[in-house]
Amino acid sequence: MNAIRWSWIGDNTDLLLEKTLEHVHLAGLAMLFGLLIAFPLALAAVHWPRMYGPSLAATGVAFTIPSLALFILLIPFTGLSVTTSLIGLTIYTLLILFRNIVAGLNGVPRDVSEAARAMGYTRLRQLFTVELPVALPVIMAGVRIAAVTTIGLVTVTALIGQGGLGQLFITGFTLHRTTPLIVGFVLSVALAVVIDLVLVALLWLITPWRRGRE
Repeated sequence: MNAIRWSWIGDNTDLLLEKTLEHVHLAGLAMLFGLLIAFPLALAAVHWPRMYGPSLAATGVAFTIPSLALFILLIPFTGLSVTTSLIGLTIYTLLILFRNIVAGLNGVPRDVSEAARAMGYTRLRQLFTVELPVALPVIMAGVRIAAVTTIGLVTVTALIGQGGLGQLFITGFTLHRTTPLIVGFVLSVALAVVIDLVLVALLWLITPWRRGRE
């Protein structure tokens, strides 16, 4: 008996595309919100080092909360909604993004920063034109890890009516069919690989000064 019914895939192409796009949408928004929170938090921790420990501890504790438990805790406040999914998914990005942004900025050579100040750069210009480009490889490493992790976690939100490709797991389990389970697994892994490769290519494009060394 074949594990995959190819006719089911052909009959549900539109559904698979819809769920894949929904998966990308949820993961993308979670990453965006995570960056919007983690970036200023990391800047504050770099500027005021005493903030680093408490911020790392807070994001670390949030990261250790089991995903299903977190979603259940949020349901009384935000219901079985996209908002619940995004809050949970965003929380899980914070530790990785915060830690890598801080590590990247702290790894900028002191003489580079001092040279920028000597040239009359404002603090904002120094940050965006000197320090961030130097820190970008470390920051992007964190973005890649967070993105792949988030893509995997999106499937869990299927238990609250969201979840993109995770809905295929629910369908397969409910109907006792292996095809949706296998297709959902393969597409989730493939999506994570594709997004990771896209981020690698993006880093290569926006850091031309590193190509010669690599």
